[in-house]
Amino acid sequence: MNRHPHTLPPLVIFFFMAIGLVSAVAFRLMTIIYAIKPTLVRPIWYIGVIGYIFFFAYRFYISEKRKNAVRDNHLLEKIQQGADLDPDDREHVAYVLSSIIKSKEHINYLSIFLLSILAIGADIILSWHH
Repeated sequence: MNRHPHTLPPLVIFFFMAIGLVSAVAFRLMTIIYAIKPTLVRPIWYIGVIGYIFFFAYRFYISEKRKNAVRDNHLLEKIQQGADLDPDDREHVAYVLSSIIKSKEHINYLSIFLLSILAIGADIILSWHH
């Protein structure tokens, strides 16, 4: 890998985290929206799907960027063999580790988990009232 990898600015990271959260909320709201105003289900669904298209395209890009840094520079092999890492190798390892640390994907995963539980609970409550 000839160019030096770098993590994206925090604003970009938070922007895509927000897109992922909005999409997660949209999907989890669908059962509630359906019970209240069924005509809004389709627009909410589009918000969720379009948001996830952008969010997962971004996540794919980040994942590939990390894998390419490791693969193109044979970092795993060098570490497994106990080889010395040159400054360029160290920069790539630092990029991968920094990218993992700066990632906000864990917030999305936790939010999706919690929102899913809430959505199931809301749907059960709403279905008892109908």
